[in-house]
Amino acid sequence: MSSTRPKAPIDCGFDDLRPTIEQALEQACEFGSGCPSRLSEAMGYALLAPGKRLRPALVMMAAECCGGSMEDALPGAVAVEMIHAYSLIHDDLPAMDDDDLRRGRPTVHIKYDEATAILAGDGLLTQAFAHLSQHVPEPSKAISAIRALSVAAGASRLVGGQADDLAAEQDTRLAEPSHAKTAGCQDDTLDWSDLIDSPRIQQLESIHRRKTGALFSVSLDLGAILADANEKQRDLLSRYSAAIGLAFQVVDDLLDYTAEATTLGKRNGKDADRGKLTYPGLLGLDGARQKARELIASARRDAEQFGDSGRRLRLLADFVLERSH
Repeated sequence: MSSTRPKAPIDCGFDDLRPTIEQALEQACEFGSGCPSRLSEAMGYALLAPGKRLRPALVMMAAECCGGSMEDALPGAVAVEMIHAYSLIHDDLPAMDDDDLRRGRPTVHIKYDEATAILAGDGLLTQAFAHLSQHVPEPSKAISAIRALSVAAGASRLVGGQADDLAAEQDTRLAEPSHAKTAGCQDDTLDWSDLIDSPRIQQLESIHRRKTGALFSVSLDLGAILADANEKQRDLLSRYSAAIGLAFQVVDDLLDYTAEATTLGKRNGKDADRGKLTYPGLLGLDGARQKARELIASARRDAEQFGDSGRRLRLLADFVLERSH
């Protein structure tokens, strides 16, 4: 009698970094004596929610690639996770994506209330910059890091991407075709390669290179800044981040169609139900998978330029493609 062996866990390249990141995040949850206890609790609830800690790990991996100290990169790691947590709080609000489950737990506005959630997001957003100013000892590096993070989190990147994402839901010209909402999201008459440069795909890539890609990009850039990286290293990391950030979103879209809610830690199928632009909705499942594979191949090529110090980035690329949540 044969039995199916369980699939071996995928090495994401940063499991060993998580304890250090978690400890740094816990230490960062001291928001000052003037912060009301309920607000402080809500901010900590969001920041310490169970998660992959991918973005802070990217900061540390970039520093390592560029010959810097991962310990010196920790302030950047904490700051970018604060921005990420703030963005999730606000994205989950009823006026935005209206989600009640995040990382397997009630979202902040469900756990507390909408007003507290808004304030908790505001608090984490500003605390990120305070953390950099307090914990990066070299003024020039602190200024460069704060500048990079403020641009990434601002109106032309993260916030602008979310605004365009919301607008696209209301734009019937950009709404997903009806086949996007059918089981399996398959259409044998479609050739996904013919759609890859279509206005819909270009709009979707523009949204996600800002909404998702902005924090991937700045995570790697923060690591480079704090490690005194040279121009060539920063260019390679920039190309890697562009590919890995978009691939992460393509896979995220695929999982929304194919994974169970218990695995995802959030409700599945909501994007299609809301008429949001997604890669499976526009390219079909096979086309979206092929798009993800091409992006990961590109990211791996850039990571290979770092030699042995790029090992973690190569492992991460494989993890992004194969992840289940």
